[in-house]
Amino acid sequence: MTSPCCARLQQDENLQLMQTGSVMRKVKSRNWKKQRYFKLQEDCMTIWYKSKKTGNTKSTFSISDIETVREGHQSEILQSIADEFEPALCFTIVFYGRRANLDLVASTAEEAQCWIHGLEKLIETVRNMDQKEILDQWICDWFIKADKNRDGRMNFKEVQDLLKMMNVDMNEHHAYRLFQMADKSESGTLEDDEFVLFYKALTQRDEVLKIFQDFSKDCKKLTLLEFVDFLRQEQLEVDNTEEFAMDLIARYEPSETAKKLHALSIDGFLNYLCSAEGSIFSVSHVPIYQDMTQPLCHYFISSSHNTYLMEDQLRGHSSVEGYIRALKRGCRCVEVDTWDGPNGEPIVYHGHTFTSKILFKDVISAINKYAFRVSEYPVILSLENHCSVEQQDTMAQHLKSILGGKLVTSTLDGRIPVQLPSPEELRGRMILKGKKIGRLEDSLGEPSEDPYMGEISEEEDSGDVDEDKKRSKKSKDRLSEELSDCIIYCKSVPFESFKHSRIHNKMYEMSSFTEYKARKLVREPGNEFVRHNACQLTRVYPTGLRTDSSNYNPQDMWNVGCQMVALNFQTAGVEMDLNDGLFRQNGHCGYILKPLFMRHVDTNFNPDQPQDTEGYSPVSLSIQVISAQQLPKDQNSKEGSIIDPLVRVEIFGVPIDQAKLETKYIENNGFNPIWYETLQFKIHIPELALVRFVVEDYDKTTRNDFIGQYTLPFKSIKSGYRHVHLLSKDGTKIPPASLFVYIRITDIADPVQDLDG
Repeated sequence: MTSPCCARLQQDENLQLMQTGSVMRKVKSRNWKKQRYFKLQEDCMTIWYKSKKTGNTKSTFSISDIETVREGHQSEILQSIADEFEPALCFTIVFYGRRANLDLVASTAEEAQCWIHGLEKLIETVRNMDQKEILDQWICDWFIKADKNRDGRMNFKEVQDLLKMMNVDMNEHHAYRLFQMADKSESGTLEDDEFVLFYKALTQRDEVLKIFQDFSKDCKKLTLLEFVDFLRQEQLEVDNTEEFAMDLIARYEPSETAKKLHALSIDGFLNYLCSAEGSIFSVSHVPIYQDMTQPLCHYFISSSHNTYLMEDQLRGHSSVEGYIRALKRGCRCVEVDTWDGPNGEPIVYHGHTFTSKILFKDVISAINKYAFRVSEYPVILSLENHCSVEQQDTMAQHLKSILGGKLVTSTLDGRIPVQLPSPEELRGRMILKGKKIGRLEDSLGEPSEDPYMGEISEEEDSGDVDEDKKRSKKSKDRLSEELSDCIIYCKSVPFESFKHSRIHNKMYEMSSFTEYKARKLVREPGNEFVRHNACQLTRVYPTGLRTDSSNYNPQDMWNVGCQMVALNFQTAGVEMDLNDGLFRQNGHCGYILKPLFMRHVDTNFNPDQPQDTEGYSPVSLSIQVISAQQLPKDQNSKEGSIIDPLVRVEIFGVPIDQAKLETKYIENNGFNPIWYETLQFKIHIPELALVRFVVEDYDKTTRNDFIGQYTLPFKSIKSGYRHVHLLSKDGTKIPPASLFVYIRITDIADPVQDLDG
């Protein structure tokens, strides 16, 4: 069976050579370089490699797992062997999610070019696949897995094994009936088109057919008017609906005849429902849609803690890859933890631990290269400075020479600002956050104060680090004037009280809090924290006691308007799902405009008493969980076992909105389980709510296994029949796994009126 990817690329010379296979060196460190035999499989979608000595197949990976290919010495590992292998032989395969890079050295420059260009072509092809091609590819992948004897056809025994692999529990009689129906040649085996026919019978979406037939008079097609009725009545699409319907037909209807009639077949209808326009996430929230001209303090800012770490903070590996990955996820505030290094060069690592060390200048070079690949809006470098004055001077020189004009070294207009600049004004710029000698006003003309300052490392102000450690660095307490002059809009100051800040703080001054200190302030009566964050920047970071680099719940901090809620990006889990969910909108640019009621210093908004908020308008959210499609198995599940899926919907927001409801579990069906269960929620502050869909494999004796999740802002939800395209624990796509749901959002003040997020 030929995959759509392979059919399109069969004549490509590079791919033909890749299918022949190559012996290349896999490099893990300067001392670990081993020969492996790499080969592109016949499906043009999978690469496997094996040990040259033992001949054992070591691993396989899919082209869809690859994010990009870097040519030459563009990883720390390949840079470390630059004296052994010239750049023309080297390349790095970068995967999505948190998977480690694969560094390779080819035998010749021609071989390296063949693999680099071949992989780039395959990545581009996969990226441009439409929904139908993705599904066809998925079918082809299963066919290849199940065709054990590689004869290009499948007998009934192979089909039965395949059903188990695909999470389908079907009685033998029914499976054989479908098999015979698809075996048009009556050969006792299924080939190419026959297998596609079998798969289509297997995946017939009765729940979608029912909706289609409810709106189709002849039950065979939707006319333009019938489709418009569906879009208006069910999907609540009210703007230029007829034009929108014609556009959807042109894009998703596979039949040219139906297209000419401006009609939609069941296949076209399903294609639409599985597309971006049929997704639960509003396509209008995909690009930048918010006002980007407000002061920085009016935005939630995607922020990373210990950005340099790839694992935990006791023995973890420090790497510039941490910065590259965070920036490519839209992160706009990264942490740089600096210490005195050998040869007068500052280093970055987690001090007083066994984590490895990297050069400060390498970190700044990586940030410079990747800062604006995903977002053009400003990057804030949160400096944790433990260096001597001499090495601080070196830091300042590296910052200026590497970042050049991108680094903000004076106010935008040369005057004392009355409010913070906006993300729009700071487009393409980098801001340094750290301690500063004296006031900004002094550095704009008046003489400076004494450079012998108190403690220079901000996170150690928090009481989160023991006194011995503080005493051991007393000799390094002075601040370099050259570095101090680079601090303009984010001067770190100790926090005394909200009253003190209100009277004394300048708008360019900000404080950082451990999660414990921030939580304590959140619990203070009234809404002082919300008001403080309407005009001052605040950074919150995980306590140092989280040696496993786990995370705290960021929602508690967003509820009071904290802008930089820093998380360990290297650690997957619900907390990072929430972060990804919030910043999924607005062009993935890392800045989300806070609700209007959080942007005024005299606001009366209090997350503990949301009913008192000006403009308070609670809503009812109704989610009917209809079905799921092609759920993956848990990696730890036993061979031959089939999952028992359940769906849980979790609401995160102000305390009164926190809620979880779940469906019953469906026994032995991860392929096409049907629920038709409705979950109902009341949401008091929709502007701050996030909705998380979780699918788990029910287990009555142990903890349920995670299958997939998807998190999005409540305000980005579309009403009607929608697909929720599930993501892995790592936040990467797992097509074609999805949920099919029906959404209704109703204004509680006016139960008749439907609101579409």
